Amino acid sequence: MKIDQFLRHHGIAGNPFSEEDAQTDTVFKRGCLGTIHHPAWDKFFGSPADPSTALVFGEKGSGKTALRLQVTSELESYNNAHPESRVFVISYDDFNPFLDHFRDALRARDAGEALERWRLQDHMDAILALGVTQLIDALTAEKADLTALTLDQRRDLLLLAALYDQSTREPIEKRWSRLRRRSGFRPLWSRRDLQIGFGTTLAVLILIAAFPGVRTLSILPWLVLPILLGWLYWGWRLFRAEWHARSIRKAVRVLARDPAALRWELLWFQPGELAGQPLPSTVRGGGEERYELLRKFQSVLATLGYSGILVLVDRVDEPQLIEGDPRKMRALMWPLLDHKFLRHPGIGFKLLLPIELAYYLEKEDKDFYDRARPDKLNLIKPLRWTGPSLYDLAGDRLRACSIEPSTNGDGPRLRQLVDPSVSDDSLKDALGNLRTPRQLFKFLHRLLEEHCHRHTEDAPRWTIDADTFRTTYTAHIRDLDAFDRGYGHG
Repeated sequence: MKIDQFLRHHGIAGNPFSEEDAQTDTVFKRGCLGTIHHPAWDKFFGSPADPSTALVFGEKGSGKTALRLQVTSELESYNNAHPESRVFVISYDDFNPFLDHFRDALRARDAGEALERWRLQDHMDAILALGVTQLIDALTAEKADLTALTLDQRRDLLLLAALYDQSTREPIEKRWSRLRRRSGFRPLWSRRDLQIGFGTTLAVLILIAAFPGVRTLSILPWLVLPILLGWLYWGWRLFRAEWHARSIRKAVRVLARDPAALRWELLWFQPGELAGQPLPSTVRGGGEERYELLRKFQSVLATLGYSGILVLVDRVDEPQLIEGDPRKMRALMWPLLDHKFLRHPGIGFKLLLPIELAYYLEKEDKDFYDRARPDKLNLIKPLRWTGPSLYDLAGDRLRACSIEPSTNGDGPRLRQLVDPSVSDDSLKDALGNLRTPRQLFKFLHRLLEEHCHRHTEDAPRWTIDADTFRTTYTAHIRDLDAFDRGYGHG
C-alpha cells in the first residue's frame, strides 16, 4: 500500500504528519495557523492593545516556533483592523550576526570567553538594530510621508538610523542620505560649517579676481591663511564626528557599523544636538542611554501609528556560537531577564526558551529573582502537551487536510485510522508519552509507513491493527529515550 492511498480512503489529501518544523510546515501555515492553539495560548498571547511579556520554557518540538508564527499572524490581522494603533513586531530569532560581530569586537579566543562579557545593552543594541532597520525598510517601501513627524522626531529617526540601520540591500550612506532628504531635515545649504568654509574660499577668490595686484608670489601664500581659517570649524567638527564614531563603534559591540560612514552622517547634526544626545558610550557603561534611545524609537513609532512594540525571542539554541550548550544559552539569555527592561512601558517580550534553561532558573539565588522577577512574566514552565491535547492536535491536522472541508467540525479523526482493538484510553496514553507535537508527527508518520509496508494494494487494510501500533510505538519510544540521554537524532 501507499500512504497516499490509505489516507485518501479516509478522505485525507496529503500526509498531515510529514513535516516536523513549524517554520516549513505548509499544513500548519495553511490550515492550522489561526485555528489550532496550545491550551496556554491566552496566557501567552495576552492583549495586542497592551503588549505583555511571557516567558516560556519548552522541549525541542513542543511548539515554540509555532507560537511565534501564530503571534505574528494574529498581530498582522490586528494591525490591519487597527491601522491607528498597530503593534510593531520585532523577531529576535537570528543571533548569529550579532554574536559574530560581538566576538570579533572583543577579539575573544573562544565562545565561552565572549559570552561571559555579554550584557543587557548588547541585547538592547541588537533589538534596536532590528527594529530601526525594519522601520526604515517599511518607510522606504511605502514611500511614507515623514512630515507628520516633528523636527525633533525627524532628527531622532536620523540619529537612530545612523546608529543602528543594518540594511544590506544598498550602501548605508546612500540609504541614510535619501531618508534625510525625504524627511526635510537640515538641507545642504543650511550646514554652517560648509557655509563658513565655502564663503571664505569664495571671498578670497573674488579678492584675487578683483585685484590683480595680489597675484604675486609674496602675497598669494598669505591668502591661503584665511581659507584655512575658514575651514577650521569644519575640521574641528570632522574631528569631533570621528571621535564620536569611534566611541560608538567600540560601545555597540554587536554591530559592524563602519566608522567612516557614521562620521559623515554625524556631521549633519549640530554640535549642540550631539552633545545632548544619548550616544552609546564605553565610558558610562550602564546602558542607560539605550533606554533613552528606545524611548526615542517609541516616540517615532507612536506618531507613525504604532502604539506598542512586541519582541519575539526564539531559536536560542541554534546559533553557531552556542552549539546547543545550555551553559552558553544561559550566558546569552540571562542578561535579558532584567525586570526594568522587560517591564519597560509600551513594549512586550515573548521569550521562547529551551527547557534546559529551566534548570538554571530554579538554581538561581534571591538577587537574580529580585532583578528578573519571573513571577511577573507570565511564566509557562514547561510548555506541556497531554495525551488528549495531542490527540486533538492530530485530529485538527487531519481535518486541515480533508478532501472535503467541513465547517461544523466533522471530518477525519485519528480514531478512524486505528483499529478499535486499541482502546481510546490506550491511544491517548500512548500519545501522552510522546510529550511534544514533533514527536507526535514523527510517530504517526512512522506508524502510517509501517502499516502500509505490511499490506499490498491488492489486499489493503484500512485501519492500523494493534500489533503494528504496539511494535511501532515501542520502537519509537526506545528512540525517544535514546535521544533524551543524548544519543541519536530524536
